[in-house]
Amino acid sequence: AEIEPLIGFFVNTLALRMDLSQAPSVAELLASVRQTALSAQDHQDLPFEQVVEIAQPPRCLDHTPLFQVMFAWQNNDTGELALPGVRVEPVSLISDIAKFDLELALGETEDGAIEGVLNYATALFDAATIERHRGYLLAMLQAMVAEPLASVAQVDLLAAEERELLLHTWNQTDAPYPKDQCIHQLFEQQVLRTPDATAVVFEDQS
Repeated sequence: AEIEPLIGFFVNTLALRMDLSQAPSVAELLASVRQTALSAQDHQDLPFEQVVEIAQPPRCLDHTPLFQVMFAWQNNDTGELALPGVRVEPVSLISDIAKFDLELALGETEDGAIEGVLNYATALFDAATIERHRGYLLAMLQAMVAEPLASVAQVDLLAAEERELLLHTWNQTDAPYPKDQCIHQLFEQQVLRTPDATAVVFEDQS
Protein backbone atom coordinates (compact mmCIF):
# COMPACT_ATOMS: atom_id res chain seq x y z
CA ALA A 1 0.00 0.00 0.00
CA GLU A 2 2.88 2.38 0.71
CA ILE A 3 4.09 2.31 -2.91
CA GLU A 4 0.72 2.43 -4.69
CA PRO A 5 0.97 6.18 -5.45
CA LEU A 6 4.47 5.78 -6.88
CA ILE A 7 5.46 5.24 -10.50
CA GLY A 8 7.99 2.57 -11.29
CA PHE A 9 8.67 -1.11 -11.67
CA PHE A 10 8.09 -2.94 -8.40
CA VAL A 11 8.39 -6.71 -8.36
CA ASN A 12 9.48 -9.14 -5.68
CA THR A 13 10.72 -12.62 -6.45
CA LEU A 14 9.40 -15.50 -4.36
CA ALA A 15 11.72 -18.51 -4.23
CA LEU A 16 9.65 -21.70 -3.97
CA ARG A 17 10.95 -25.18 -3.19
CA MET A 18 9.08 -28.28 -4.37
CA ASP A 19 9.72 -31.74 -2.93
CA LEU A 20 9.11 -34.59 -5.38
CA SER A 21 11.13 -37.21 -3.48
CA GLN A 22 8.03 -39.11 -2.32
CA ALA A 23 6.63 -39.33 -5.87
CA PRO A 24 3.36 -37.54 -5.07
CA SER A 25 0.30 -37.84 -7.24
CA VAL A 26 -0.63 -34.98 -9.54
CA ALA A 27 -3.38 -33.90 -7.14
CA GLU A 28 -1.02 -34.04 -4.15
CA LEU A 29 1.62 -32.03 -6.02
CA LEU A 30 -0.88 -29.34 -7.01
CA ALA A 31 -2.11 -29.08 -3.41
CA SER A 32 1.48 -28.84 -2.16
CA VAL A 33 2.40 -26.19 -4.74
CA ARG A 34 -0.73 -24.21 -3.86
CA GLN A 35 0.09 -24.29 -0.14
CA THR A 36 3.72 -23.35 -0.79
CA ALA A 37 2.69 -20.44 -3.01
CA LEU A 38 0.14 -19.16 -0.49
CA SER A 39 2.70 -19.40 2.33
CA ALA A 40 5.18 -17.49 0.21
CA GLN A 41 2.57 -14.80 -0.47
CA ASP A 42 2.12 -14.38 3.30
CA HIS A 43 5.80 -13.34 3.47
CA GLN A 44 6.06 -11.43 0.21
CA ASP A 45 6.85 -8.20 2.04
CA LEU A 46 10.32 -9.57 2.77
CA PRO A 47 12.53 -8.49 -0.16
CA PHE A 48 14.29 -11.27 -2.02
CA GLU A 49 17.65 -9.58 -1.40
CA GLN A 50 17.13 -9.97 2.36
CA VAL A 51 16.21 -13.63 1.90
CA VAL A 52 19.54 -14.15 0.14
CA GLU A 53 21.39 -12.34 2.94
CA ILE A 54 19.71 -14.53 5.56
CA ALA A 55 20.20 -17.82 3.69
CA GLN A 56 23.81 -16.96 2.72
CA PRO A 57 24.04 -19.48 -0.13
CA PRO A 58 27.39 -20.03 -1.86
CA ARG A 59 27.65 -17.22 -4.38
CA CYS A 60 28.69 -17.69 -7.97
CA LEU A 61 28.84 -15.06 -10.68
CA ASP A 62 27.47 -17.32 -13.41
CA HIS A 63 24.01 -17.84 -11.90
CA THR A 64 21.52 -16.25 -9.54
CA PRO A 65 21.42 -17.31 -5.87
CA LEU A 66 18.80 -19.78 -4.56
CA PHE A 67 17.23 -20.55 -7.94
CA GLN A 68 18.05 -20.64 -11.63
CA VAL A 69 14.60 -21.31 -13.12
CA MET A 70 11.91 -18.62 -13.08
CA PHE A 71 8.16 -18.90 -13.65
CA ALA A 72 6.20 -15.71 -14.16
CA TRP A 73 2.42 -15.47 -14.43
CA GLN A 74 1.56 -12.12 -16.00
CA ASN A 75 -1.92 -11.26 -14.75
CA ASN A 76 -1.54 -7.51 -14.35
CA ASP A 77 -4.21 -5.29 -15.85
CA THR A 78 -2.77 -3.31 -18.74
CA GLY A 79 -5.35 -0.53 -18.40
CA GLU A 80 -5.35 2.61 -20.46
CA LEU A 81 -3.14 5.66 -20.04
CA ALA A 82 -4.52 8.97 -21.27
CA LEU A 83 -2.51 12.17 -21.01
CA PRO A 84 -3.62 15.57 -22.40
CA GLY A 85 -1.88 16.30 -25.70
CA VAL A 86 0.14 13.08 -25.64
CA ARG A 87 -0.39 10.00 -27.78
CA VAL A 88 0.42 6.82 -25.85
CA GLU A 89 0.82 3.34 -27.32
CA PRO A 90 2.26 0.10 -25.92
CA VAL A 91 5.70 -1.03 -27.02
CA SER A 92 6.67 -4.69 -27.03
CA LEU A 93 9.92 -5.16 -25.17
CA ILE A 94 12.01 -7.99 -26.58
CA SER A 95 15.29 -8.68 -24.81
CA ASP A 96 18.02 -10.95 -26.13
CA ILE A 97 19.56 -11.32 -22.67
CA ALA A 98 18.47 -14.19 -20.41
CA LYS A 99 18.40 -13.26 -16.73
CA PHE A 100 18.09 -16.91 -15.64
CA ASP A 101 19.06 -20.33 -16.95
CA LEU A 102 15.43 -20.86 -17.91
CA GLU A 103 12.37 -18.62 -17.61
CA LEU A 104 8.78 -19.47 -18.47
CA ALA A 105 6.47 -16.47 -18.67
CA LEU A 106 2.76 -17.09 -19.25
CA GLY A 107 -0.31 -14.90 -19.30
CA GLU A 108 -3.95 -14.94 -20.27
CA THR A 109 -5.07 -13.20 -23.44
CA GLU A 110 -8.30 -11.23 -23.87
CA ASP A 111 -10.02 -14.24 -25.45
CA GLY A 112 -9.11 -16.50 -22.52
CA ALA A 113 -6.19 -18.35 -24.12
CA ILE A 114 -2.89 -18.82 -22.31
CA GLU A 115 0.27 -17.89 -24.18
CA GLY A 116 3.82 -17.09 -23.28
CA VAL A 117 7.51 -17.43 -23.98
CA LEU A 118 10.48 -19.49 -22.89
CA ASN A 119 13.65 -17.50 -22.33
CA TYR A 120 16.85 -19.45 -21.91
CA ALA A 121 20.60 -19.09 -21.62
CA THR A 122 22.10 -20.02 -24.97
CA ALA A 123 25.32 -21.03 -23.22
CA LEU A 124 23.37 -23.91 -21.66
CA PHE A 125 20.63 -24.76 -24.16
CA ASP A 126 20.13 -24.73 -27.90
CA ALA A 127 16.84 -24.15 -29.69
CA ALA A 128 16.25 -27.86 -30.32
CA THR A 129 16.64 -28.69 -26.62
CA ILE A 130 14.20 -25.94 -25.62
CA GLU A 131 11.74 -27.20 -28.22
CA ARG A 132 11.94 -30.65 -26.62
CA HIS A 133 11.40 -29.11 -23.17
CA ARG A 134 8.31 -27.36 -24.51
CA GLY A 135 7.04 -30.75 -25.65
CA TYR A 136 7.76 -32.23 -22.20
CA LEU A 137 5.83 -29.42 -20.53
CA LEU A 138 2.80 -29.89 -22.78
CA ALA A 139 2.91 -33.67 -22.26
CA MET A 140 3.06 -33.18 -18.49
CA LEU A 141 0.11 -30.77 -18.50
CA GLN A 142 -1.98 -33.09 -20.65
CA ALA A 143 -1.15 -36.06 -18.40
CA MET A 144 -1.97 -34.06 -15.26
CA VAL A 145 -5.42 -33.23 -16.64
CA ALA A 146 -6.06 -36.78 -17.84
CA GLU A 147 -4.91 -38.61 -14.68
CA PRO A 148 -4.85 -36.39 -11.59
CA LEU A 149 -4.39 -39.36 -9.25
CA ALA A 150 -1.36 -40.77 -11.09
CA SER A 151 2.11 -40.33 -9.67
CA VAL A 152 4.08 -37.51 -11.30
CA ALA A 153 7.04 -39.90 -11.49
CA GLN A 154 5.07 -42.13 -13.86
CA VAL A 155 4.08 -39.46 -16.34
CA ASP A 156 5.49 -40.31 -19.76
CA LEU A 157 7.08 -37.17 -21.20
CA LEU A 158 8.52 -38.67 -24.37
CA ALA A 159 6.82 -38.40 -27.73
CA ALA A 160 6.70 -41.61 -29.76
CA GLU A 161 9.42 -40.38 -32.13
CA GLU A 162 11.82 -39.49 -29.30
CA ARG A 163 11.17 -42.78 -27.50
CA GLU A 164 11.99 -44.67 -30.71
CA LEU A 165 15.17 -42.62 -31.10
CA LEU A 166 16.37 -43.19 -27.52
CA LEU A 167 15.45 -46.84 -27.13
CA HIS A 168 16.09 -48.20 -30.60
CA THR A 169 17.78 -45.91 -33.14
CA TRP A 170 20.68 -44.89 -30.88
CA ASN A 171 21.01 -48.42 -29.49
CA GLN A 172 21.61 -50.11 -32.80
CA THR A 173 25.21 -50.91 -31.96
CA ASP A 174 25.42 -54.39 -33.47
CA ALA A 175 28.74 -55.01 -35.21
CA PRO A 176 30.01 -58.02 -37.17
CA TYR A 177 32.22 -60.31 -35.09
CA PRO A 178 34.94 -62.46 -36.69
CA LYS A 179 33.83 -65.94 -35.67
CA ASP A 180 36.91 -67.63 -37.16
CA GLN A 181 39.40 -65.92 -34.80
CA CYS A 182 40.29 -66.39 -31.16
CA ILE A 183 40.36 -63.60 -28.58
CA HIS A 184 44.16 -63.44 -28.47
CA GLN A 185 44.26 -62.91 -32.25
CA LEU A 186 41.82 -60.04 -31.99
CA PHE A 187 43.94 -58.60 -29.20
CA GLU A 188 47.08 -58.82 -31.39
CA GLN A 189 45.28 -57.07 -34.25
CA GLN A 190 44.26 -54.24 -31.94
CA VAL A 191 47.86 -53.90 -30.74
CA LEU A 192 48.98 -53.51 -34.35
CA ARG A 193 46.32 -50.83 -34.96
CA THR A 194 47.04 -48.82 -31.78
CA PRO A 195 50.44 -49.87 -30.44
CA ASP A 196 50.74 -46.90 -28.05
CA ALA A 197 47.27 -47.19 -26.49
CA THR A 198 46.83 -48.49 -22.93
CA ALA A 199 45.33 -51.98 -22.96
CA VAL A 200 44.63 -52.66 -19.26
CA VAL A 201 44.55 -50.54 -16.10
CA PHE A 202 44.54 -52.06 -12.60
CA GLU A 203 44.96 -49.89 -9.51
CA ASP A 204 48.20 -47.93 -10.10
CA GLN A 205 49.48 -50.14 -12.89
CA SER A 206 48.79 -50.01 -16.60
